[in-house]
Amino acid sequence: MIPRVHTRGTRTIGLLHYLYGPGTHEEHVDPHLVAAWDGLAPDPGRDPDARYGDLQRLLDQPVMALPESRRPAEHVWHLSVRAAPEDPFLSDEQWGEIARRMVAATGIAPDGDDAACRWAAVRHADDHIHIIATTVREDGRQARLRQDGKRSQTEARKIEIDYGLRRLHSGDGTAAQRPTSAERHKAQREGRERTAREELRETVRRAATGTASTEEFFDRLAAAGLLIRKRVAPSGDLLGYKVALPDDRNKDGEPVFYSGSKLAPDLSLPRIRERWTRPADAASADGAFQEQPALPDMTGPAFARRRATAATWQALLIIDHGDDGTAAAQIAAAGEVLDALAKTSAAHTRAELREAALAFERASRSHVRAVRGHDRALRRAARDLVHSGPALGRGEGGATTAMLIDMAFFLAIAAADWHAKKDHSQQAAAARQAAEHLRAAYQAAAGEPMAALGQRGQRLTPRVRQRQVDMVRHVLPELAERIRAEGGWSALATTLDDARKAGHDPAALLADAARRRELDTATSISDVLVWRLRRSAHLPALPESSYETPAQGSRRQKPSVPNTPLTQDAVNHSSRHR
Repeated sequence: MIPRVHTRGTRTIGLLHYLYGPGTHEEHVDPHLVAAWDGLAPDPGRDPDARYGDLQRLLDQPVMALPESRRPAEHVWHLSVRAAPEDPFLSDEQWGEIARRMVAATGIAPDGDDAACRWAAVRHADDHIHIIATTVREDGRQARLRQDGKRSQTEARKIEIDYGLRRLHSGDGTAAQRPTSAERHKAQREGRERTAREELRETVRRAATGTASTEEFFDRLAAAGLLIRKRVAPSGDLLGYKVALPDDRNKDGEPVFYSGSKLAPDLSLPRIRERWTRPADAASADGAFQEQPALPDMTGPAFARRRATAATWQALLIIDHGDDGTAAAQIAAAGEVLDALAKTSAAHTRAELREAALAFERASRSHVRAVRGHDRALRRAARDLVHSGPALGRGEGGATTAMLIDMAFFLAIAAADWHAKKDHSQQAAAARQAAEHLRAAYQAAAGEPMAALGQRGQRLTPRVRQRQVDMVRHVLPELAERIRAEGGWSALATTLDDARKAGHDPAALLADAARRRELDTATSISDVLVWRLRRSAHLPALPESSYETPAQGSRRQKPSVPNTPLTQDAVNHSSRHR
């Protein structure tokens, strides 16, 4: 159930005309009262003798009884309450009871208060009601409506339980503003899949990904085709900005501009500039993570994905073990990596990655203030992804994409776990949703490289394969048989052989990989170890000898990834998955 407190108004009659009228697109059906402050209140929808003015005058009576100098300018209070699409049909009596609970919870008409405000609840659709009230009480005092929006949300959670409705997650005031009904109707009328607000939010968020200056940010906005209006102080300092879609116009034919803060709290210019700052203590706090290990001799998208994978791994450790401010910064920067990855990946993974980035956007903000500067590695990785350009869905580019998605999946799980521990229910749910999309993207990305690695493993000599079996039994005795039974065992065997040929001690690498994060609850231990070992040993994600086309009639190995829905228990034990 979704309650929404609207901006207060000045004309009671104007809102009544809307509630009882046909609606902007003739969507209002059978408007009528379901409850009111007085059971005898006139209902212009069902009573042919009642007029809008009759109800308006009764609602406004306490306001008009005050001297004109004491009348509040904006005395019309408006709350809409909408059921979720999957909720059962609610009768007028049920909606009436919900309305009475809402006005009591918000302070409009507390239970047992005979001098409360006057109000009426109008239903003109199956799935929602509107409550109109005047904010002057019967005793002439102003109603105390502080935090009425938050109170309505709290009551909605109770109503969901009492009526067996879909239970939504409580918000904390950091979510981006939802499109208004007018914006939704406009999008439908113009044949848009999304509202202008939603489209601008994604475009601006992507433009800010990995930027390093105001000039670069505005250059990207312009390159995306947006109209830009800057707000400049008399001193010449840039204070803010607004953006518009070129084809989104109002009734006068003028572009409809939105400020960054109206798109999302972290898209205001001051908040975007915070990403470019470097606190004095950041140099020492993240100094251990500044030096990047030597990476394979390559440039372009594959190199950028290797660096991003290393930065994502570091961020995951910080989320698990760092303080709140640095963890929040890592989670916020992880959103930039997902945006950049979605923008630069091949077509067969792009849709799921875009959905992952859209979902994770909600997880990137909370009341825990991110300490910027500690997220430099992730932001640099996002910048590298953008500047390196699109990656192919095959070869080293495709394999390193799978490697990065694999790591991003577990960072999303770690973020969900972190938010859940702090009772950030919306953010935790958003991170879990992002993880599900990343899981699907991994399945699409990993099919070819895992199949190629698996075929190389099957071509190993029996003597080499037995050596790998003995090694796994020695290093991971409790998990060895499970690993050997998995579809990814051949890919793991060739990865261990590649590590040996590169001069590493594969047994030591395997022990270190298993020690860093537990493996016993992973659905596919072999998949986990393949990417972890190839990253830590700086092996090519897909050696050139693996590019060969599989023999005709051979079956490609399906990537093994978790295939069960994420549960809260799984999130709370995320540290054991990788």
